[in-house]
Amino acid sequence: MIAAAFGLSALALAVWLGFRESAGGDGQSWVTARAQLGDLEDTTTALGTFQPRDFVDVGTQVSGQLRRVFVQIGDTVAQGQLLAEIDPTIYITRVDAGRAQLQNLHAQLTEKQAQFALAKEQYERQTRMRRAQATSEEAYQSAETAWKTTQAQIAQLRAQIQQVESNLRGDEANLGYTRIHAPMSGTVVSQPARQGQTLNASQLAPVILRIADLSTMTVWTQVSEADVNKLRIGQDVYFTTLGQPDRRWYGNLHQILPTPEVINNVVLYDALFDVPNPDGSLGIQMSAQVFFVHEAVKDAILIPAAALAVAEARERDRGAAKASRKKKDDGAGAGPRDKNAATILVMKGGKPEPRPVTTGVKNRVQAQVVSGLEAGEEVVIGFRQPEGARGGAAKQSEPGRPMIRPRI
Repeated sequence: MIAAAFGLSALALAVWLGFRESAGGDGQSWVTARAQLGDLEDTTTALGTFQPRDFVDVGTQVSGQLRRVFVQIGDTVAQGQLLAEIDPTIYITRVDAGRAQLQNLHAQLTEKQAQFALAKEQYERQTRMRRAQATSEEAYQSAETAWKTTQAQIAQLRAQIQQVESNLRGDEANLGYTRIHAPMSGTVVSQPARQGQTLNASQLAPVILRIADLSTMTVWTQVSEADVNKLRIGQDVYFTTLGQPDRRWYGNLHQILPTPEVINNVVLYDALFDVPNPDGSLGIQMSAQVFFVHEAVKDAILIPAAALAVAEARERDRGAAKASRKKKDDGAGAGPRDKNAATILVMKGGKPEPRPVTTGVKNRVQAQVVSGLEAGEEVVIGFRQPEGARGGAAKQSEPGRPMIRPRI
């Protein structure tokens, strides 16, 4: 009963797959499948994760206690919006001190300008009196010295005023830096700093928040060194996600990073492409199954990839491998073989007949037939020898040959 149930299950599976077994004259049964019309892609697959294309780490340029944070993770912010505030006490004190010093210098300048005006008037009077020989040389020199001294003091005060004004502008800027505004519009995605924390910006600007524009995401994929040379900038790529496996997102490869990452002695290269995310359904660090499309056809005649190897396998089983190698050696000078030329076995009158065909796009599961075959024709994809053959053991396809159903 168990054997009967197993036989019925195997038969049901074969019917479901569309495969058939046809008995050959030598007792060998052939597993067949019909050529069908369909779409086919040759792709390289990889796993990917999402990162925002545009983001910025918002830090502080001044040290102090983080007195207040006005936003939370997940909030949407606009460019220029107030995000956080550093305790401004010491910066207000510096600005007030600078302004007071500046006022003092301006007062001194006013005083010196008045002294300069008086010294100039006295110097001019002494100059006239000297011409009239109505004053001493000493009085004239004293007036001249006083005039030049006040002139130099005024220049010195003006230089001090410029220096204090420069320092004041720096102090006012630092005071402004205590109020941290959003440099771009986006979403707050992380907050490393906490309210009340003391931040030290003397060597490295501490990061308070990260803002990201989630409307466009970058998919970071890791491609093995065996496949990276197949990729080309600009080629089509699509992906699916675990949450929406039936939906495809499309994009174009725009960057392959030159420096690989080695994980457990496996060399992996990062390949990047962007995808619009207007509805926000793609989140940071989500996983994606990515497909880099090398070739694609629609409404093509398709056969299982196993059919391409059956004719050669049949020759080997009949002891023709040696003769086949000799034939290849004799024809080695005839030029390179067309990589798209192939031979398949097509069922005619219940028997398999070799037929040359031209193939197109291929992957590990299916192959496109460009010429030599029509849709609906049966092709051989495997064989099974009867029990008792070769020592009484049932023989299927040997290791490395196509089995009854192709690997998918």
